[in-house]
Amino acid sequence: MAVNSQTASRWDLCRFVRILAYFGVIPFFSNIGWFQQWLGSRANPKVDRSAVAYGMPKAGANGNGFVLVVGATGGVGKRVVRRLLARGYRVRSLVRDAVRARTILGDGSELIEADITIPETLTEAVTDNLRAVICCTGSRVQPVEGDTPTREKYYQGVKFYRSEVADTPEVVEYQGVQNLVRAVTKGLVRDDKKIVFDFTQPNVEMKETWGALDDVVMGGVSESEIRLYDSSALFSGTVSTANSGGFVSVRTRNIEPALDFSTYDGVELRLRGDGKRYKFLLRTQTNWDSLAYSASFDTVANAWIDVRLPFSDFVPVFRARTVKTADPLDTHRICAFQLMLSKFEYDGALNPQFQPGAFQLQIESIQVYRNRPLPQFILNSSAAVTRPGRPGVNIEEEIPIVRLNEQLGGILTWKLRGEDCLRQSGIHYTIIRPCALTEEAGGQGLQFDQGDRLTGKISREDMAELCVQALEQPDACNVTFEVATGQGNSDPDQWSGLFSQLKPD
Repeated sequence: MAVNSQTASRWDLCRFVRILAYFGVIPFFSNIGWFQQWLGSRANPKVDRSAVAYGMPKAGANGNGFVLVVGATGGVGKRVVRRLLARGYRVRSLVRDAVRARTILGDGSELIEADITIPETLTEAVTDNLRAVICCTGSRVQPVEGDTPTREKYYQGVKFYRSEVADTPEVVEYQGVQNLVRAVTKGLVRDDKKIVFDFTQPNVEMKETWGALDDVVMGGVSESEIRLYDSSALFSGTVSTANSGGFVSVRTRNIEPALDFSTYDGVELRLRGDGKRYKFLLRTQTNWDSLAYSASFDTVANAWIDVRLPFSDFVPVFRARTVKTADPLDTHRICAFQLMLSKFEYDGALNPQFQPGAFQLQIESIQVYRNRPLPQFILNSSAAVTRPGRPGVNIEEEIPIVRLNEQLGGILTWKLRGEDCLRQSGIHYTIIRPCALTEEAGGQGLQFDQGDRLTGKISREDMAELCVQALEQPDACNVTFEVATGQGNSDPDQWSGLFSQLKPD
């Protein structure tokens, strides 16, 4: 792709206009067929620039694979399913009766009939390609037959009846959880990385997303392209310093909707270069000539390497000059990516590895990574599971479920055994111990505690939101805690602050 030396200083107006049209800077021209033909390009008025088009799984910004919800038709489970779907997760609901479940859950989630108390039903259809598990199942506790509202009792403002269990707690709370943990261990996919562009599996949408953006826009004559092959993409061409030029790049069109990488720590590139220093840029604005965030990286000639670029290392720049007054990179909204080879580093400093002439950079993938794992198994347990038999606990002064533990088949004791199965499994987990669950409205202030001392109540709405929030909180990984409605000292909108208080088990 060498540039003819006799025309090296001749600026290419047609290519300049073609670039602007491709990136939508002159959208009127880019949608006119005769103008496209004059420029020598194929008309393409409709291009899918959603995350799915780039090779990302359909889960989009919320991670690879399915979230399996166990106990999906229960009071908390159905609310969890609804929230996951609203956030764009792929949801697999484990239910006993799919026909009944469909009337409760609607058509958004994949339904699988199975029973955690019967290991044979936990087949590959349940466990394959899981990003996470939220277990909302539990023994059914119901009013004793004949108990009526006239015998209602109150404790901490929570209405309850004289109760009995309809299931065997040992089978549900312990053996069932144990069966589930064993079944899903191999099906859980890695959650420390997420593919953004998988060039080993190129498609038409990916090809139409990336385009060359060279120094012709500044009057230069450098020229580059990106081509997709069977197993990688090749960014190549010729860079020239003629006409005060000296850079080549390929950039994506704007991604809609923007991508949220706020739970990740940086970008990882799998590539083979030519020994030169390149730049990788991220954009949070959709304007054509806007602020970008840049990180430089070196390559090794003819060697495949993995390059990690922490988000904290990205520098705000405008046309290769740093913008010291700019805000740090906002990873909640990434709307464009760019690869660049330039003779300049930043603020007029030269790229120490730059040489004019031919170059090539082969890329297998662009993905985001996180240094800290996220929980992959959220277990709904119960407050007070450690109190029966704990030294110093006066059972007669305890809350009703502790006093009734033996009458309810040792429900708290078996819940604790189920927790232990998960803690010992090696899976990254969050064990949530709610106080008394109510049908009150959500959006209440919450308080977390550890040590199994907390009493109170929490609405099922807030409990469901808590389960979903835990999926994206590194501080929720490998912790056990109790939760109840707070006294105004915490706000469920401040999830990071709540989880940061917790100590790992």
